[in-house]
Amino acid sequence: MESRLIRKKFLDFFESHQHKIVDSAPIVIKNDPTLMFTNAGMNQFKDYFLGNKTSPFPRIADTQKCLRVSGKHNDLEEVGTDGYHHTMFEMLGNWSFGDYFKEQAIEMAWKLLTEVYQLPKENLYVSVFGGDEKEGLAKDTDAVQYWKKWIAEDRILFFGKKDNFWEMGDSGPCGPCSEIHVDLRTKEEQQKKPGASLVNAGTPEVMEIWNLVFIQFNRKANGSLEELPAKHIDTGMGFERISMVLQNKKSSYDTDIFNPLIHFISESTKIPYTGSYDKNAKTDLAMRVLADHIRAVSFAIADGSIPSNTGPGYVIRRILRRAVRYSYSFLHIKSPFIYKMVPILIEIMGDVFTELKQQRELIIKVIREEESSFLKTLEDGLKRLEQLESNQQKISGQLAFELYDTYGFPFDLTQLIARENNKEVDEAGFHAAMAEQKERSRSDAKKEYSDWNLVKEGQTHFVGYDTLEVDNSHLLRWRKTESKSQTNYQLVFEQTPFYPEGGGQIGDTGIVYFDGFPVEVKDTVKENDLILHITEVLPENLNASVRMNVNGYRRSLIENNHSATHLLHAALRKVLGNHVQQRGSLVREDYLRFDFSHFQKMEDSEISKVEQLVNEKIRQNIIREENRNLPIDQAKQAGAMMLFGEKYGDKVRMITFDPAYSIELCGGCHVEATGQIGYFKIISESAIAAGIRRIEAVSGKESERLIQEQFSQVHSIKQLLKNPKDIKTAVESLIEENKNLQKMMNDLKLEKAQVLKKELISAMNTVQGIHFLFGKFDSDDSNIVKDLVFQIGKEKAPSVIVSASLSNNKPLLMLYISPELVSKYDLNASKMINLFSAPIEGRGGGQNFFASAGGKNPDGLNLALDQAKEVIYAVFKN
Repeated sequence: MESRLIRKKFLDFFESHQHKIVDSAPIVIKNDPTLMFTNAGMNQFKDYFLGNKTSPFPRIADTQKCLRVSGKHNDLEEVGTDGYHHTMFEMLGNWSFGDYFKEQAIEMAWKLLTEVYQLPKENLYVSVFGGDEKEGLAKDTDAVQYWKKWIAEDRILFFGKKDNFWEMGDSGPCGPCSEIHVDLRTKEEQQKKPGASLVNAGTPEVMEIWNLVFIQFNRKANGSLEELPAKHIDTGMGFERISMVLQNKKSSYDTDIFNPLIHFISESTKIPYTGSYDKNAKTDLAMRVLADHIRAVSFAIADGSIPSNTGPGYVIRRILRRAVRYSYSFLHIKSPFIYKMVPILIEIMGDVFTELKQQRELIIKVIREEESSFLKTLEDGLKRLEQLESNQQKISGQLAFELYDTYGFPFDLTQLIARENNKEVDEAGFHAAMAEQKERSRSDAKKEYSDWNLVKEGQTHFVGYDTLEVDNSHLLRWRKTESKSQTNYQLVFEQTPFYPEGGGQIGDTGIVYFDGFPVEVKDTVKENDLILHITEVLPENLNASVRMNVNGYRRSLIENNHSATHLLHAALRKVLGNHVQQRGSLVREDYLRFDFSHFQKMEDSEISKVEQLVNEKIRQNIIREENRNLPIDQAKQAGAMMLFGEKYGDKVRMITFDPAYSIELCGGCHVEATGQIGYFKIISESAIAAGIRRIEAVSGKESERLIQEQFSQVHSIKQLLKNPKDIKTAVESLIEENKNLQKMMNDLKLEKAQVLKKELISAMNTVQGIHFLFGKFDSDDSNIVKDLVFQIGKEKAPSVIVSASLSNNKPLLMLYISPELVSKYDLNASKMINLFSAPIEGRGGGQNFFASAGGKNPDGLNLALDQAKEVIYAVFKN
């Protein structure tokens, strides 16, 4: 059965059982501080389980794109070593929110597997929760009774909390679960040893394919459990695994989900794929890694996460670099290659996940540029390793970690290169350095949350589009957060005018009054659908009526910048073309930042046109049109801009500044008319990633301040230049004059250096055919000194030269040894220079034939030269 049909049959089955089929949520999570990526099908429904929001549908089913590469669920290092671990995978799932529970969930799962997919019943086993005395939890006898209707009792197996009790995290909704396992062994193997003994025993051929979670408890922060008022169902079946089973394959990499990708790699490299999982079958391993990682990287980029050095982008960069490293090391691919797999991936998955098709060019461009960059990094790392002394048999753990941390150089690649050069790597030292860094990161980032303290039942309502003040709100719940240096409180109110950070717009600040007692709101953020007001104090009377006041002046500046980003987005598309798409934004009170897709640096004339167009729209004082709760189909028909990586519901909010100019779906705060923005000024345009540009700009008061500041600077420059009529020509003339003077100075320095060179050569001492020079070089330009040293060394070979000079009033020593002397006497200038650099309070380094040492004590130069003579003459005397 083709994978496309497997997916379709799943969704069709649950749709026929009154489930609403919803789209996958983006793979990159934006409103949940506890998660970076969607790692399970239930993530987008978390608020329903937590009781923060009511599901519009009691039954839901979908296929969710997931990524498990960070935190507790991290499968990255397992990828390719077996037939079923993946970074990016699809999770087929069905959910019930207070509707059906165990009995119907079990019945539907069984019927789909045995009737629709026609899996042999004799190959199936189920596991149920066997209880936990410590937790005071009994066996899940309900699940056993329901399963007995469909499967023999000897195929119902009890397991403990580790295998059959699911938890969202350290706290939150949880409950017993029932897993369905399939025995993929031959009949002969099954007769020799029953599959029941191999369930959860680490046997790849007897594997879990579906997990049915019965959410009935809430885990509190103190570890205790409490019953939930409403019971829920959360199931997850790995699409890649069920495809492997239904296609009679031993590995998911052999299914039609991965096989076309692996075939392309094999054909391109002329290396056959054998399907071996032997630890020495490195080419097979590398092909599986590439086939897996291209999926994770492509989906993340399509959802708006560009490789970078922070956050989700950092993880995506690490995944892509891991793929490059495998292709480089084991497939001998030395130029960008992985990006060529994108069209094949789109052919496999683009019909279901249309964002891949729509973002095709961006995905290819970003991956190709990242590959090129990292291949250069690999070369730099190789050069760093080549600088090791030939007699150094062990690479330190600290150096291996430096290569890993600074250059992104994988540890196992360092090991591989070391082995090829008959060297060892201090593995224990590397892991110690890695552990130390992780501990520092954990210590800095660790934040502890208390349980939510319920004050009043209810749900929060945002009213901040219409008002900045609320007179009679009430606190619904609160919790305390503690980090390394700060204790804060997160407050949730019945209704609030405070906008929580989201969509690029920063959160509101202001004051809330509990019966007149003022509490400053330092920030407002969103956790799933909860609006959290961050404060440093907690009032005594939590049941008091609350008056809420947003900082209105700050909000107005934010609104200026947010509306300006909409005008900017539209202007960019008109000036550069419709390929421009928003890729990120930051809207603050003092400036705005806008990231967009464009494949080259903007010309000055283009920046000027964009700026002029935005200001033209500001002067037109266009009235904002706002449509709330607009059906998404109507928004699409209106031509609204929709951002990739965003999950839109059936109803949306649409902001329009002239239907012929700017229509966007947006949840942020905006001016009533564009004239309020005042003026718009772009302050920079730059690249932040392959195919992604960034504009930074200011508006309103800040643009006025900037113009006044720049005008003042221009006025000051004019005064310095004696008020010329044409300031540009005057500055150009000054630059040219300075350039000519600089050339004259350099020419004089070179003439002086040649005179000095003759004097130094005449002062050389020749012993047994070797020319020695120990002298002070009268030049403050270290480059000229170095050039002189090399010139003299080549003209008077073989030679040993020690120079002493001052550079920026700091002492500098250089040691040059002719290469033939280095070989003949096994010398090392890098080591020798430190034998006489102490008088200048310095240390140095370099190569075998040349080294330099900088110091702090200029008065020690003469003594350093005297010591150099003793050291060097002693070497050659012996």
